[in-house]
Amino acid sequence: MQRLAMDLRMLSRELSLYLEHQVRVGFFGSGVGLSLILGFSVAYAFYYLSSIAKKPQLVTGGESFSRFLQDHCPVVTETYYPTVWCWEGRGQTLLRPFITSKPPVQYRNELIKTADGGQISLDWFDNDNSTCYMDASTRPTILLLPGLTGTSKESYILHMIHLSEELGYRCVVFNNRGVAGENLLTPRTYCCANTEDLETVIHHVHSLYPSAPFLAAGVSMGGMLLLNYLGKIGSKTPLMAAATFSVGWNTFACSESLEKPLNWLLFNYYLTTCLQSSVNKHRHMFVKQVDMDHVMKAKSIREFDKRFTSVMFGYQTIDDYYTDASPSPRLKSVGIPVLCLNSVDDVFSPSHAIPVETAKQNPNVALVLTSYGGHIGFLEGIWPRQSTYMDRVFKQFVQAMVEHGHELS
Repeated sequence: MQRLAMDLRMLSRELSLYLEHQVRVGFFGSGVGLSLILGFSVAYAFYYLSSIAKKPQLVTGGESFSRFLQDHCPVVTETYYPTVWCWEGRGQTLLRPFITSKPPVQYRNELIKTADGGQISLDWFDNDNSTCYMDASTRPTILLLPGLTGTSKESYILHMIHLSEELGYRCVVFNNRGVAGENLLTPRTYCCANTEDLETVIHHVHSLYPSAPFLAAGVSMGGMLLLNYLGKIGSKTPLMAAATFSVGWNTFACSESLEKPLNWLLFNYYLTTCLQSSVNKHRHMFVKQVDMDHVMKAKSIREFDKRFTSVMFGYQTIDDYYTDASPSPRLKSVGIPVLCLNSVDDVFSPSHAIPVETAKQNPNVALVLTSYGGHIGFLEGIWPRQSTYMDRVFKQFVQAMVEHGHELS
């Protein structure tokens, strides 16, 4: 409360000085307007500092991981100040793609073959100019997994690469089949329940740099895929640690939330059209497996998954697919340190479905839950173009694991 009062006094003093210089005393007659504006500003500042700006909830399954994060990743215990004029979850979700910058990144593309005859597109940022890790064989490597229809061009991916560059690390982006402009060689796309392609990529990257620290970070569906992989494989992975952001923990709950009228209008329908567009480009590959005309008439993600994804991967029903796609039940089997950042106002991942109790039972898991931030939003600052709270969590965590991860052994 002492910090809150200090912040409020400071903000009130700054507002008073600003208004004294910017608002004419004659406004609304004789200074009444100044008083009204000042009063409203102070009231809003008090509401923001007392109800909006809060420390995240840190949930861990072990005291050692909690202490490790407090010592080496302090951002997870600091107050998160959402952008003062856009703190609501839907607003943050909608605004982030348009307001955040897109740092320039020069990729080196690699196409790798899969066991079924397909191919996967990897975009590498080698960071050969790294002064911290000049030996490429031991340069830390971060595998990045974008969201549902995302690629290496997403702003949140570019930000992670920019931050990794500052740390001297190498990055490689795993583009799901058929979304990054490459040809689809087999009638198969991707889903967050099937981890075979991710296993292929992890094995390939590790074989190239077996002596380098190897970490992964997944965003939204990429995080779901990563957690499902870790839950299946346990500790038998070359990854030393992982981070996820805005994961949908229970696919049924995610779907129900996104089918509420406002959420369907703002998010669901648009994402459905993106999914349809991504598969329609390869329409000729699927005509023997699915009714593409029926797929193209889907009005929601659930309808798309029922008509396309579940059929593509051999599930009897959409419920079977959604059960297998939900990472929550597998969290107890994760065998390496994993940090998971979610906002409780994320309409893509309802707060009641976040597996808090399961996380408490696994010493390798830490949930960081903010009150605001939306879905891959986490905007902060007056004009949040250059950095987000999510960016800061990513940078501090991967650096902590590379430099101090041995403390958790």
